[in-house]
Amino acid sequence: MADKLYYPHPELAKNAYCSSLEQYRKMHEISVKNPQEFWSEIAKEFYWETPATEDKFFSYNFDLNKGDIFIKWMEGASTNISFNLLDKNVKSGNGDKIAFYWEGNDPDDYSRLTYRKLLEEVCRFANVLKSKGVTKGDRVAIYMPMILELPIAMLACTRIGAVHSVVFGGYSSDSLAERIMDSKAKILITTDGVWRGEKLLILKSICDEALKKVKKNSHEVECCIVVAHLRRLSSPQSAKSDSTGKTNGVNGTSDNAFDIPEIPWDDDRDCWWHDEVEDAEDKCYPVWMNAEDPLFILYTSGSTGKPKGVLHTTAGYLIYAATTFKYVFDYHPSDVYWCTADVGWITGHTYVVYGPLANGATSIIFEGTPFYPENDRYWAVIDKYKVTQFYTAPTAIRSLMKFGDDLVKKHDLSTLKVLGSVGEPINAEAWLWFYNLVGHGKCSISDTFWQTETGGHVITPLPGATPMKPGAASFPFFGVLPEILDEDGHLVEGEGEGYLVFRQPWPGMMRTLYGNHQRFQSTYFDKFHGYYCTGDGKLNNFNFKLD
Repeated sequence: MADKLYYPHPELAKNAYCSSLEQYRKMHEISVKNPQEFWSEIAKEFYWETPATEDKFFSYNFDLNKGDIFIKWMEGASTNISFNLLDKNVKSGNGDKIAFYWEGNDPDDYSRLTYRKLLEEVCRFANVLKSKGVTKGDRVAIYMPMILELPIAMLACTRIGAVHSVVFGGYSSDSLAERIMDSKAKILITTDGVWRGEKLLILKSICDEALKKVKKNSHEVECCIVVAHLRRLSSPQSAKSDSTGKTNGVNGTSDNAFDIPEIPWDDDRDCWWHDEVEDAEDKCYPVWMNAEDPLFILYTSGSTGKPKGVLHTTAGYLIYAATTFKYVFDYHPSDVYWCTADVGWITGHTYVVYGPLANGATSIIFEGTPFYPENDRYWAVIDKYKVTQFYTAPTAIRSLMKFGDDLVKKHDLSTLKVLGSVGEPINAEAWLWFYNLVGHGKCSISDTFWQTETGGHVITPLPGATPMKPGAASFPFFGVLPEILDEDGHLVEGEGEGYLVFRQPWPGMMRTLYGNHQRFQSTYFDKFHGYYCTGDGKLNNFNFKLD
């Protein structure tokens, strides 16, 4: 079964943006042989305050023998990503369309946000940031759970040209401090706390510990903006305390009421989000950004222990996030998409925030876990919102398999069209369970290979076009030229192990490591001159080619 090829369902292929293997091959050939022609056509779908210079649309150097490494796309162009994600959708008549459904840790906690309301909230918070002295190029650290204020904060940064650095809300105070110090963040945005299942975490306490460490290392964050999240939530049935906060006790006056632990506070530095946005204007003119201006920094673990601040820029990331989302999930206007990833990771940046909004999508932001309050939570959410595309990790799939098939079968999953896998290789057994039980044998599976550094999918099937093989990521995305090299830099032909490298850049690729271009060059370009090396160790050629 693992060696068998699976083909797109005819109904899916009929309406797909890329509907045949032949069409995929033609598009891919143009994208790698004439990147300017391919991506300039896609760029027409977005708003540019100034257009790209034709003779400077695409330039790069991957060979250290020829000088410093650089990647540039769409030089001369200027735009604003929040304008393309929000204003453009409102102006096109989608202002009342749902941008995000929010599903809380507890099933009783949920809300929604339209594109018009999202634009207003982004503008309000952008004006708050401006009032705090944040300007173009300033770094803003964000340490938050999966709540609606998270994408609002990110997009408010893009509105005014600030560079956001989102730190996963499960990281320790040491990890948070290290990232704040490296980026020299001016502002920190967080929440009072968050429920994870039945466990309460007081994120503000973690932030305070981090900010003490930052100050000891000669950097000071000017302001900490805090979302009062806990008071608007339902209480778990059996609350548990965490070392970061006082014991949470249900106060007994209401099924949904609980005693909120005391939140540590510094009157000279801290302020509540709701107080700040209350009188803020809901209009904020966008700052026009050059194509290669920084968009965000996202830290990924480094082999030497020091995290690497991966830097993504404006124009290239926009068109690549939008295009991969559109084709890899075959998203159509009436669909409801759900990616379970935390926005603290690159998957959340590209496929919870930027990619979906760039396509005017309706998607779900999920605060909870797969196992709370019951082990069928994922299937219940798909059923509740009639999800059409579902993107999750193999670890979650394998964990859910252990609870048997009945929990899946009790829910209506018939709306699903595309399933996605991300974060690690998926084994054949999990792939087949996902395909046959969750997808009823009619959904395509987009088994995606990519990294924080790549910005978006680089190797993946396309739902309506390409065959699928369990455990094989298969085909390069548009603009991507992968090869497998042996230790001596020779091409591995046919089956065999080697290092996955790429011969030329695509628009969404990282540009450098923040503040350390030398480390960027030595980490990714020193092993094989003329190639970007993924650094993922040895990989089998079999996993990346089907023909």
